[in-house]
Amino acid sequence: MTNSFGEFANAKLFLCIGTNMTEAHPVASTFLKNAVRKGAKLIVVDPRKQPLVDFADIHCQIKVGSDIAFLNGLMNVLITENLYDKDFVENKCDNFDAFKAKVLEYPVERAAEISGVSAEQIREVARLLATVKPAMLCYTLGITEHTTGKDNVMSTANLQLLLGNMGMPSAGVNPLRGQNNVQGACDMGALPNVFPGYQKVIDAPMRDKFSKAWNVDKLPDQNGLMMPQMMEGLVDKKIRALYIFGENLANTEPDIRKVEHELASAEFLVCQDIFPTETTRFAHVVFPAAAWSEDDGTFSSSERRVNRVRKVKTPPGDAKPNWWIFKELAKRMGHDWASNGAQEIWDNEVSVLAPALGGIKYSRIEKDGLQWPCPTLEHPGTEFLHRDGIFTHGKGIFNPVDWAPPAEVPDKEYPFVLSTGRRLYHYHTRTQTGRAGMNQLLSEETADISQADAQKLGIKHGEYVKVRSRRGEVKVKAKVTEQVPPGMVWMAFHFRDGCANWLTNAVYDPVTFTAEYKACAVALERA
Repeated sequence: MTNSFGEFANAKLFLCIGTNMTEAHPVASTFLKNAVRKGAKLIVVDPRKQPLVDFADIHCQIKVGSDIAFLNGLMNVLITENLYDKDFVENKCDNFDAFKAKVLEYPVERAAEISGVSAEQIREVARLLATVKPAMLCYTLGITEHTTGKDNVMSTANLQLLLGNMGMPSAGVNPLRGQNNVQGACDMGALPNVFPGYQKVIDAPMRDKFSKAWNVDKLPDQNGLMMPQMMEGLVDKKIRALYIFGENLANTEPDIRKVEHELASAEFLVCQDIFPTETTRFAHVVFPAAAWSEDDGTFSSSERRVNRVRKVKTPPGDAKPNWWIFKELAKRMGHDWASNGAQEIWDNEVSVLAPALGGIKYSRIEKDGLQWPCPTLEHPGTEFLHRDGIFTHGKGIFNPVDWAPPAEVPDKEYPFVLSTGRRLYHYHTRTQTGRAGMNQLLSEETADISQADAQKLGIKHGEYVKVRSRRGEVKVKAKVTEQVPPGMVWMAFHFRDGCANWLTNAVYDPVTFTAEYKACAVALERA
């Protein structure tokens, strides 16, 4: 997030696109709903009438996968009606002419045809955004989990630059991260292209710094592989061993049959987790790890805040803290790592090597944590980024982007579009919530469909249906609901038997390699 959750309280306007915040981020949604009750305006852009719509001034019921066309249509209105922030664009941004030329290819009528949102409503939203400033833009996986995910994100940034909604409180582009502590994992370098603190692998000075710190002769000078590439490499033996740390890939990755074939092809597979999962069935070695409450450490939230996590119980049985497992493995490979415990790792290694985290020490995060960038011990942390329109590159850069449809669209044989997400009562593959009594609140998956489609197919609420794609089929109960528009099926991936990922398409954004969980073609029939 460029901005902070604390700024929600004083926000004047929210544009929420591709975010089922009330179910996927219920705490954050409470902050937003409190702001709306105080008078903030709310625009929700989503294919479903999901719970956040109940609080919205405007709901743009967009077609799945049409985000770029819709956003380009909004920006076309802002430019053609001379409603954008000309001073900010001229003085704080670059590449406007090329961006403008692309946006002018999306007159509001074209954007309406692609997105399913009327031209009148697109104009209404654009004019409201131009009238109320600043505005906060929030998105979640409904933007990123597409084959055009990167371009979707760029398009949201284009809109906020055009409106001048950057570098000030209660503004900015605010992605609500998809998994617990995914922000912290990325901060620590759990990406194939950066070291801790987002320092690029391909930069020679960065490699030299980390080579010396880690006491190794040479680090790779090219970016590493993305996860789909690693998985596929297990089959053709380009990858011979895979170490899976805290992931249940056999349920979370698209096209489960393909994933299971890949896992079964591994010459050597290690899993490190707190419980047995569908993925540990394939492992040659399983390391039992301590859970979040069984060791000291830090988590980083979506707003870049590094928070303390404190041990409240002893790990059961042979379970050990994750840092201890990694250190013992390194020891057997001939390396003697000095740090013993999370605080030593952070204070003596992480904050020393990552400039953005340099001022964050355990002694400073005992209460409410600190937000990076926090470069020095005197720095108070950064509540919002790009203050006064000063960006990392100096100026904000407009990126022209074109709309493209999902990789798989409905046809005669598979006439429905399946989109997936999360439900309130469970988290991911239920590794934890399935053991915590939450099954009493939600015990099985459903296929959410519209009343119109239910009537056409003779399907009654609560009866079993088969949902079938080119990759597999599942049998689940139908949930007939006003939330879902005709032509759409909506499901989650929490339950093994009814997991949407038996159906989803293993296609990816070409840059980020994020899977297109939000769109594939399916058939629906009574079971």
